[in-house]
Amino acid sequence: MMDSFLLLLLLFTFSMLGVLLGTITGLVPGFHPNNVAVILLSISPMILAELHFLNAFVPSETILILVASIILSASVAHTFLSFLPAAFIGAPEEDTALSLLPAHRLLLEGRAYEATVLSVIGSFGAVIFSFFFLIPFYFLFASLQFYEVLRSQMLYILLGISALLILTESFSERMEAYQAILLSSFVFIHSGLFGYVILNIPVHPPFFFRSSMLFPALTGLFGLSAIIFSLFYTPEIPEQRIEEPLMEKGEIMKSVMSGTAFGSLVSVLPGITSAHATVMAMLARRNREPEQVIMTLSGVNTSNVIFCLAALFLIFRARSGATIAISRLLQVQLWEMVIPPLALVYLLIAALIASAFSFFITKYMGKQFALFFVKIPYRKMLIGIAIFLFVLVFLFTGALGLLVLLVAMCIGLIPIYFGVRRSNCMGALLLPIIVWLWQI
Repeated sequence: MMDSFLLLLLLFTFSMLGVLLGTITGLVPGFHPNNVAVILLSISPMILAELHFLNAFVPSETILILVASIILSASVAHTFLSFLPAAFIGAPEEDTALSLLPAHRLLLEGRAYEATVLSVIGSFGAVIFSFFFLIPFYFLFASLQFYEVLRSQMLYILLGISALLILTESFSERMEAYQAILLSSFVFIHSGLFGYVILNIPVHPPFFFRSSMLFPALTGLFGLSAIIFSLFYTPEIPEQRIEEPLMEKGEIMKSVMSGTAFGSLVSVLPGITSAHATVMAMLARRNREPEQVIMTLSGVNTSNVIFCLAALFLIFRARSGATIAISRLLQVQLWEMVIPPLALVYLLIAALIASAFSFFITKYMGKQFALFFVKIPYRKMLIGIAIFLFVLVFLFTGALGLLVLLVAMCIGLIPIYFGVRRSNCMGALLLPIIVWLWQI
């Protein structure tokens, strides 16, 4: 009994450390939990050496799970907190880019706090529904071998999803249907060619930090481009009201459930991101109200963390930076029985702890942002964030990474300026994967 209590106490402590890291990465634009995962993985031998005293209480395998729980908890917390920079600053990442327009619409109406509450409801609700969906997810991939079917048709699935996302630009209210389709195709193809070129570029960081060229590419496509655009088109931000959102429970349930269901797609389909899954969820629901978009996207982002973890144990595929790090830390055991492996159970508990605390942290931070945001010098803040992103890219990828960042920023400005979906920039991931699948 004492051993179980100590283990849960340690799991709680390490999970809270992950929440702290995820809060930092969420609030700092461009600083992704994948970077934290890479850093933790690289220094894990030192961490394990410092934690050797725990061997007297728990096995060494359990200590590895505790370190993995930091990475997972940071990823969960990040999906909650990263909404705030997207909503208030206009500096989203690839996962929150789609929320930029709806969140800014509410910000300009003085309802940014409402947007924050909707986001945390979507994220926390998705965690709860994900736990209910895990057993059907297990039967689908473990018993019915559904992944084998998907893998055999992966090329056509990715082509179909890419075509769907481009063709649905015809619903645009800002331009003619053919213009929207041509522009989105232009963005998708140019992003794809850019992604293909940078795929094998070697990384030479000046220090021991290391990341792939996808880091400056995605930072430029989604983060820096939004900041630069905001510098030239700074809106007048009104005083923000601190009011709880008024929505029917049925609408909330539909948004959270659709976000959770489509979030599971991201965990098994390579190159498909939360933005793509959200677009498909909103198309399925035929609803593009800003409140629903925010909740659905938040649900997709957070449920994706849970399902990526489950997919790691079911099909041995790591679809995120966090699961790649976890797979290198742990000896992943195949989820063969209905009852999950012990390591997965502990990590799911860590995710639940992280989501519960992240709910209240994000809500509190959103309230503080709303109260004091109009007093902050907006342009100076944007300049400071842009400089920080340049420094961060240089630390992780060197001088060549800065060039990649600038090119990506130029491509990322195209959809913002012309008003097509920024998820088309994810051609940087999708097109290279499609070309690779075509060749094999």
